Order: sequence, then C-alpha cells, then structure tokens
Amino acid sequence: MSIKELEILKQAILIEKEGYEFYKMSAEQAKEEDVKAALLFLAEEEKQHQDWLCSLYQDINEKRDVRIDYSKLEVPEKTKQIFSWKNVSPESGSLAVSVFGIGVTMEKNAIDYYYKAMKETELPEAKALYEKLIVWESEHLDLFQKNYDLLKEDWWERQRFSPA
Repeated sequence: MSIKELEILKQAILIEKEGYEFYKMSAEQAKEEDVKAALLFLAEEEKQHQDWLCSLYQDINEKRDVRIDYSKLEVPEKTKQIFSWKNVSPESGSLAVSVFGIGVTMEKNAIDYYYKAMKETELPEAKALYEKLIVWESEHLDLFQKNYDLLKEDWWERQRFSPA
C-alpha cells in the first residue's frame, strides 16, 4: 500500500484526536451538567472516529483485510438531539460561545479534509469511511452552527452591544 494512503489516515487520526481533546477539555470547564455531558458525548464520538481510522490504518499497514463494519457508522439519534442548551447560564455564556465557535471551525476543517482525502484515496474502504465521516461531521457542524448563532446573539446582548 502506498505511503500516501497511510499519510492521509495519520492526518485524519490527528484531526479526530484534536476534536476529542478539545471537547474533553471544554467539558472540564463547563459548569452545567447537561453541557458537560453533551461535550463528553461529543468527545466519545470523536474517539470512536479515531478508533475506526486507526483500525483502517493498521489493516492497511499490516496488509490485512479491512475489518470495519460500515453499517455501524450511521449518525446516532442521540447526536441529533444532544444540543438543546437554551438555558446556558450567563457565567458560562462566554465559554459556550467560544466552544461552539471553535467547534464550527474544527468541524468545517474536518469535512474539508475528508472531502480531499476521498479524492486522493485509491482504496474503496477508505473512501467509504471518509464519506461516512463527512456525514457525521456535517451533522456536528449543523448543530454547532445553529447553537453558535443563538449563543452569539445572546452573548452580544449580555455585553450590551450588537454587531451593527
């Protein structure tokens, strides 16, 4: 297998590791239990993505048959419902808007990377995994963007200024 395939996977693994660490650190800073739980849930999803990518990397590197069960890569319903943080306390508002803002950027970057990786890979298994991860990360992005927009407006109001 080409070194290029392994390099693509190594970067993808790093992207998911960064997401995991970011959401985990953010959860440690959160004061509300529902916010903390949601961030830890997201961290675990990123960890799961990392595990799938590591498994594919090992299979390719060791020239084994790929063992990923792609039927298990559907976005779970809990992910679609995890964000309903309408009552974030004022003292947590700055953290929340920052977490969502950074999350939007991270998810966009991950999606862009997986689109690029899909074009560059020659492996059908890798292409299938990147496609699934694009769907998953797009779900995260959509949820983050909606909540960021709401929190941003609330944060501006609390600061007594508007973007005008």
